[in-house]
Amino acid sequence: MKKESVNVKSNLWKFFLLMAVLVLALVGCSDDEEAGKDSADSGKESAGKNQVLEVAVFQGGYGDAFWKQLAENFEKANPGTTVNVTANPDIGELIRPKIIAGNPPDVVYLNQTDPSGVTQGLIKEQGFTDLTDLFDGNAYDEEVPLKDKILPGVLESVYMAPYDDGKIYMAPYNYNVMGLWYNKTLFDDKGIETPKTWDELFALNSVAKENDRALFTYQGTVPGYLEEILIPAVYSLGGQEALDQMLNYDPEFWKTETALEALGIFEKIANEDNALMNGTVALDHTQSQTSFMQGKAMFIPNGNWFEGEMAEAPREDEFEFGFLGVPSFTADEPILALSSMEQMYIPKAAANPELAKEFLRFMYSEESVKLNGELTKAAMAVVGGSDIVADYLSESTYNVFKAVESGMYSMSGNFAPVPSGVNVDPREVLFDQAASVMNKEMTVQEWADKMYEVYQKVEDKK
Repeated sequence: MKKESVNVKSNLWKFFLLMAVLVLALVGCSDDEEAGKDSADSGKESAGKNQVLEVAVFQGGYGDAFWKQLAENFEKANPGTTVNVTANPDIGELIRPKIIAGNPPDVVYLNQTDPSGVTQGLIKEQGFTDLTDLFDGNAYDEEVPLKDKILPGVLESVYMAPYDDGKIYMAPYNYNVMGLWYNKTLFDDKGIETPKTWDELFALNSVAKENDRALFTYQGTVPGYLEEILIPAVYSLGGQEALDQMLNYDPEFWKTETALEALGIFEKIANEDNALMNGTVALDHTQSQTSFMQGKAMFIPNGNWFEGEMAEAPREDEFEFGFLGVPSFTADEPILALSSMEQMYIPKAAANPELAKEFLRFMYSEESVKLNGELTKAAMAVVGGSDIVADYLSESTYNVFKAVESGMYSMSGNFAPVPSGVNVDPREVLFDQAASVMNKEMTVQEWADKMYEVYQKVEDKK
């Protein structure tokens, strides 16, 4: 009996020990599941703990009404959270001291092309919070990865992923599309087909002459508009590799056939009779654009803001904005367009990075995208964005965005920051030479040789 009693007690103890182990294991699993859920929801949970989010906004053509309303909406969706929006045309200069002091805003909307150089400086210093997890995570209003809501290719571009490490450091806001424009009414009435290649475009010179206009004009005293032609041309001829060479200041690029052939577009415009509108080089952007709308030239480079910018300008009868894009060099290649993205980011030293990420996630909701369209008359870089905001866009602006979303190939082309100690702006020098070429005072080879020297100065400082 005693032996059986001992065995029973022993078995009971084993049973209780086993149950205890199982309970602890289940508790552990539960804790792991909760931890995973907490990690996934950390941004949303952080948005309700009486936190303050500081948002710094460049106040340009889009104004600040959207940002203020977005902040109010975010506060309503997250009781206890306060969003302070500081908007100013010189926001870069205003936030520079805070960044230097290690107390930056939590969210910044400021492009790297801003004259303050603040965003460019942060790119050089790798001063951004990694946003890869934000875009890998779910969207605010859909059970799909947020990255799937962004236009294809945007997050992989140098605008959002400035380093070669496979990570995303900037978030896209509104985007712009640029290329050649024409009078759609003229083309429709005369049965003129829009050109798909550069040969087809130059073949229209005789048609332009028959209709009492030059083939081409551009914003003479603001020659940077010509990048809307040159960058797609380089891509068409040499692909991404050649484009990267040009944008990252590889001197050897200017010795390639790609460089000479791309620059050759402008030399051909200069040398061919009737190709360049008389007086173009001396005109500013408003004057040249008005001349185009009055029927003095068949094509001009510009972006999706064109119609809104020139709303009050005089024009020829029944003028209608038409967007061509940029022709390719062979018929089997797609029509191209240059795109640029407005950039947002979270500085690495931001006090509330998780709350800032949740703010950006909220910004990509369909409701916020529509609000942005209503208040800025622009489209965010999201799939179907043009349709979401169609009611707030002009017809030509809608058509530009729709063309890109429907297959027109767009590429970004942002010149890299120059190293410290370089006292020349290669992009500025590049397009400043255009006037000399258009005036037949410089050949394409001389243009390329000059750019080789400029790029070599940059190379020496790398």
